[in-house]
Amino acid sequence: MARADRSGPHRVAFEKNKKRILKTENTCGICGKPVDKRLKSPDPMSPVIDHIVPVSKGGHPSAIENLQLAHWTCNRQKSDKMFNVKQEEPKVIGNRNLPQSLNWASYRSKK
Repeated sequence: MARADRSGPHRVAFEKNKKRILKTENTCGICGKPVDKRLKSPDPMSPVIDHIVPVSKGGHPSAIENLQLAHWTCNRQKSDKMFNVKQEEPKVIGNRNLPQSLNWASYRSKK
């Protein structure tokens, strides 16, 4: 079965975003070093488009937010692992963490 970014409804969007990234980005999103866009495959330092969150892990196949420029070799080493992905932990706020809505120091009981 072909990958979602290579066939079907995501192919056109992926190709459009790929061209946009190749025009605007210059550094590898994985290692942070410059990418020489003149290099062609099979050169290990040739430019490729990497899915930040792999499609196999639920990443969107063609969203520009999920794509980045990378070296071919960096992308191969990353494979389907998740690096540099900011995952926000759900924050549970208990009643002790909420701001005080009343100054209880000035409260006086009626006796």
